[in-house]
Amino acid sequence: MSKNRFSARLRVLLATVSIFTAGTLAAQTVPDQGVPQTGLNLPDNLQIFGKADPNIRKPTAIVNEAVITGTDVDQRLALISALRGLRVPPEQMDQFRLQVLRQLIDETLQVQEAGNNEITITPQELTQSYTRVAQNMRMTPDQLTAMLEQAGSSAESMRRQIQGELAWSRLLQRRVEPMINVSDAEVQSVIQRLEAAKGTEEYELSEIYVSANASTAPQVQQRMAAMIQAMREGQSFQGLAVTNSEATTAANGGSLGWVRAAMLPEPLSRAAQGMEVGQVAGPIEVPGGYSVLYLTDKRQVLMADPRDAVLALRQLTLNFPAGTTQAQASQTVSRFATAVQAINGCGGVQAVAQQIGADVVDNDAVRIRDLPPQLQEIMIGLQVGQATPPFGSVDSGVRTLVLCGRDDPASSAAPSAERIQQGLEQDRVNLRAQRMLRDLRRDAVVEYR
Repeated sequence: MSKNRFSARLRVLLATVSIFTAGTLAAQTVPDQGVPQTGLNLPDNLQIFGKADPNIRKPTAIVNEAVITGTDVDQRLALISALRGLRVPPEQMDQFRLQVLRQLIDETLQVQEAGNNEITITPQELTQSYTRVAQNMRMTPDQLTAMLEQAGSSAESMRRQIQGELAWSRLLQRRVEPMINVSDAEVQSVIQRLEAAKGTEEYELSEIYVSANASTAPQVQQRMAAMIQAMREGQSFQGLAVTNSEATTAANGGSLGWVRAAMLPEPLSRAAQGMEVGQVAGPIEVPGGYSVLYLTDKRQVLMADPRDAVLALRQLTLNFPAGTTQAQASQTVSRFATAVQAINGCGGVQAVAQQIGADVVDNDAVRIRDLPPQLQEIMIGLQVGQATPPFGSVDSGVRTLVLCGRDDPASSAAPSAERIQQGLEQDRVNLRAQRMLRDLRRDAVVEYR
């Protein structure tokens, strides 16, 4: 297995294969409604002796004699918040800090286990990786460091995370990957399932799940309504999932990946099939609680997606003078719309622009899926030479897009056997990695301070 294919939290999975792989959908959207099967010998009527105070917080820890300080937690929290654009409400900050602490504990265990196997990451490797991260963010290393410090984090916090990812990746390469084997029959089975599911619609979804019973349902519904309102005000779905969701996908921002409707509980299946890309739905009552769904994208298995069409566009923009009122803007938009209706192909755009004082910008390589969701459906049905309805605001001006050309996507084909094999191998490596980490947690000596 190629070394380049592996980097924890940066690995690229084969999404179209994973939906047909047993156990790939890791999220448990609702708790089991039957008798819990824990494997523990528990009495039917148990009595708790003593009191566990949920308000006692342990913000730091010693992990097999390695110290995780409060500063480590604060800087990693700031790092995550800066890179993900999270805004954690004050009342949820303690919970988020504990999640970050657990992440740092796992990271420390991974580095320690790699060291036990004589795997070390050199300072030069850390510097090179840090530089690549900066380049991916279109920054210099110094600019990235300044950005992190401004956010309340540090370059050292990011380097620590990079060290954990590299060390764990190399440990898996040494101890797990050589033991993984995928047969040709398994690969062919996946190909056959893909072909059988051709044309089936699937959805890229994220979920926030909160458990509830009859007495707590009203409070949970109010809490979820508040989350949806926070999203309308600019807070990210991923950030709210990290701090609120009780599903196993919380640490991954609530992402369920690509799923088909049949893979979801009935209430979520109905909701997903009625959603548009970019839409949030909820609270949705499911057995055991409530969920909020966010539809990132949708597609059809092995079918060309019209949103992958590449467009040649001309954009007309008419800006409003400072101090323009909403009523004045509405009059201008009306005149703009009348002028746009007179456009007869892209050749007439310049004349109309001069007539109304608009600016013209050309772009010959715009994918439909890269446009805002409101424009995607319009552009899919637009013919060459036609223009969109006017859109914009008083602050940004009014504009329209004129379609000058379209390169439709080619029909999609099943992924190659090699890519399917790589995807299956990586799924199995991930499962083994989870087991290894569980064993490390079980055997670790962790002192919370």
